[in-house]
Amino acid sequence: MNNVILVGRLTSDPTLEEMDGDKKRTLIDVAVARNYKNQEGLYETDFIRCVLWNGIALNTSKYCNKGDTIAIRGRIQTRNYESQDGIRKYVTEVIAQSISFVAPSRKEEKNEEVK
Repeated sequence: MNNVILVGRLTSDPTLEEMDGDKKRTLIDVAVARNYKNQEGLYETDFIRCVLWNGIALNTSKYCNKGDTIAIRGRIQTRNYESQDGIRKYVTEVIAQSISFVAPSRKEEKNEEVK
Protein backbone atom coordinates (compact mmCIF):
# COMPACT_ATOMS: atom_id res chain seq x y z
CA MET A 1 0.00 0.00 0.00
CA ASN A 2 1.37 3.42 -0.97
CA ASN A 3 -0.06 6.13 1.31
CA VAL A 4 1.52 9.26 2.72
CA ILE A 5 0.16 12.04 4.94
CA LEU A 6 2.01 15.34 5.22
CA VAL A 7 1.28 18.43 7.29
CA GLY A 8 3.35 21.48 6.50
CA ARG A 9 3.51 25.01 5.13
CA LEU A 10 3.43 26.08 1.49
CA THR A 11 6.77 27.54 0.40
CA SER A 12 5.21 29.72 -2.33
CA ASP A 13 1.83 30.72 -3.73
CA PRO A 14 0.33 27.85 -5.76
CA THR A 15 0.02 28.52 -9.50
CA LEU A 16 -2.54 26.73 -11.64
CA GLU A 17 -1.34 25.36 -15.01
CA GLU A 18 -3.69 24.50 -17.87
CA MET A 19 -2.61 21.22 -19.47
CA ASP A 20 -3.72 19.47 -22.67
CA GLY A 21 -7.48 18.98 -22.76
CA ASP A 22 -9.34 19.96 -19.61
CA LYS A 23 -6.57 18.93 -17.19
CA LYS A 24 -5.28 21.36 -14.60
CA ARG A 25 -2.11 20.95 -12.54
CA THR A 26 -0.46 22.71 -9.64
CA LEU A 27 3.03 21.91 -8.37
CA ILE A 28 3.71 22.88 -4.76
CA ASP A 29 6.54 22.44 -2.30
CA VAL A 30 5.57 21.78 1.30
CA ALA A 31 7.94 22.49 4.19
CA VAL A 32 7.49 19.70 6.73
CA ALA A 33 9.30 19.98 10.06
CA ARG A 34 10.85 16.83 11.47
CA ASN A 35 9.60 15.78 14.90
CA TYR A 36 13.05 15.57 16.49
CA LYS A 37 15.98 17.91 17.03
CA ASN A 38 19.38 17.55 15.41
CA GLN A 39 22.69 17.64 17.31
CA GLU A 40 22.55 21.45 17.46
CA GLY A 41 19.13 21.31 19.12
CA LEU A 42 17.24 22.54 16.03
CA TYR A 43 14.32 21.03 14.15
CA GLU A 44 15.24 20.36 10.52
CA THR A 45 12.76 20.75 7.68
CA ASP A 46 12.14 18.63 4.59
CA PHE A 47 10.87 20.32 1.42
CA ILE A 48 8.60 17.92 -0.44
CA ARG A 49 7.35 18.41 -4.02
CA CYS A 50 3.65 17.61 -4.45
CA VAL A 51 1.60 17.36 -7.64
CA LEU A 52 -2.08 18.33 -7.57
CA TRP A 53 -4.51 17.62 -10.40
CA ASN A 54 -7.83 19.09 -11.56
CA GLY A 55 -10.25 20.03 -8.71
CA ILE A 56 -7.61 19.78 -5.98
CA ALA A 57 -5.25 21.92 -8.06
CA LEU A 58 -7.94 24.51 -8.76
CA ASN A 59 -9.08 24.85 -5.12
CA THR A 60 -5.55 24.97 -3.72
CA SER A 61 -4.44 27.67 -6.17
CA LYS A 62 -7.63 29.64 -5.44
CA TYR A 63 -7.69 29.45 -1.64
CA CYS A 64 -4.11 28.88 -0.43
CA ASN A 65 -1.11 31.18 -0.16
CA LYS A 66 2.56 30.98 0.78
CA GLY A 67 2.91 30.11 4.47
CA ASP A 68 -0.51 28.46 4.84
CA THR A 69 -0.54 25.15 6.71
CA ILE A 70 -2.06 22.31 4.73
CA ALA A 71 -2.48 18.56 5.19
CA ILE A 72 -2.01 16.34 2.15
CA ARG A 73 -3.02 12.73 1.73
CA GLY A 74 -1.56 11.05 -1.32
CA ARG A 75 0.86 8.53 -2.73
CA ILE A 76 4.57 8.62 -3.48
CA GLN A 77 5.53 8.35 -7.13
CA THR A 78 8.95 8.13 -8.74
CA ARG A 79 9.80 8.88 -12.33
CA ASN A 80 12.92 9.40 -14.38
CA TYR A 81 13.97 11.25 -17.50
CA GLU A 82 17.09 11.99 -19.49
CA SER A 83 18.40 15.54 -19.17
CA GLN A 84 19.67 17.56 -22.12
CA ASP A 85 23.23 16.55 -21.30
CA GLY A 86 22.29 12.85 -21.42
CA ILE A 87 22.25 12.18 -17.67
CA ARG A 88 19.43 10.05 -16.21
CA LYS A 89 17.56 12.08 -13.53
CA TYR A 90 15.22 10.62 -10.90
CA VAL A 91 12.35 12.49 -9.26
CA THR A 92 10.29 11.48 -6.24
CA GLU A 93 7.07 13.41 -5.57
CA VAL A 94 3.75 13.08 -3.78
CA ILE A 95 0.63 12.83 -5.95
CA ALA A 96 -2.11 14.45 -3.85
CA GLN A 97 -5.43 12.65 -3.48
CA SER A 98 -6.90 15.15 -0.98
CA ILE A 99 -5.91 18.37 0.75
CA SER A 100 -7.19 19.94 3.95
CA PHE A 101 -6.66 23.63 4.57
CA VAL A 102 -5.45 23.66 8.19
CA ALA A 103 -4.52 27.28 8.96
CA PRO A 104 -3.66 30.53 7.20
CA SER A 105 -0.09 31.83 7.29
CA ARG A 106 1.16 33.39 10.49
CA LYS A 107 1.25 36.75 8.72
CA GLU A 108 -2.52 36.52 7.98
CA GLU A 109 -3.21 35.42 11.57
CA LYS A 110 -1.43 38.54 12.89
CA ASN A 111 -3.33 40.80 10.46
CA GLU A 112 -6.65 39.31 11.62
CA GLU A 113 -5.75 39.97 15.28
CA VAL A 114 -4.97 43.64 14.55
CA LYS A 115 -8.30 44.34 12.86
